[in-house]
Amino acid sequence: MTRRVRLLVAALGVTGLAALLVAACFDLPSFGGSQHPYGDRVVRASLARHTANTIASVNFDQRAFDTLGEMSILFASVLGTVVLLRQTRDEHRAAPEPEHVALPVRRYALLVLPVAVVTGLYVIAHGQLTPGGGFQGGVVVATALHLLYLGADYRALERIRPVGSYEIADALAASAYLVLGLAGLVAGTTFLANFLPYGTFNTLSSGGTVPLLNAAIGMEVACAVVVLLARFLDQAVEIEKGGGK
Repeated sequence: MTRRVRLLVAALGVTGLAALLVAACFDLPSFGGSQHPYGDRVVRASLARHTANTIASVNFDQRAFDTLGEMSILFASVLGTVVLLRQTRDEHRAAPEPEHVALPVRRYALLVLPVAVVTGLYVIAHGQLTPGGGFQGGVVVATALHLLYLGADYRALERIRPVGSYEIADALAASAYLVLGLAGLVAGTTFLANFLPYGTFNTLSSGGTVPLLNAAIGMEVACAVVVLLARFLDQAVEIEKGGGK
């Protein structure tokens, strides 16, 4: 295929996509209007299934299959990073040397670390009730652990961050999401359907499968971010090539 033909195909594709977008815009509700068909249906479905946080209802109930795709993108990204940043034959590991940490930084990091971890777990656990959820809470938990790197040293971080265990937990969390989806088929409904009792509205046990899927996402995101940061930190702190870093 010549360059001219490729440009022609690309132009046709862009033109077609632009035409579809323009046609769709003409059918959108007027700005500031009172008619919001999709939003109204989403809210009704969320309340009917006892999920106080409508966004969580959308992510883990009404379009849980799309969320599976988003989780798979993160999982594949981490897997690609692990493969690309693996230690090669001409590289070797050097024991990281401790660095001096200013006392105010050390105190602040060690004080905030447990608070940040608990906050992240709270955001995950209350995802079906309040803004937040597994994606946000997972990132908070993962990054909170790295405050130990700022407040102490790399070796202290390594003791609470065995990368192999986090890789296994990442895979188990992704598998748990799939198993919950398959459980819907076993229960006689569709894949990733909300098949559990909806519980009492505005409580931790409400929403049916929403809190379970949310917890699986939280664990997957937390472990994935930890593994991701671990590989980059390895390159910056431990991995040496030739005679220098």
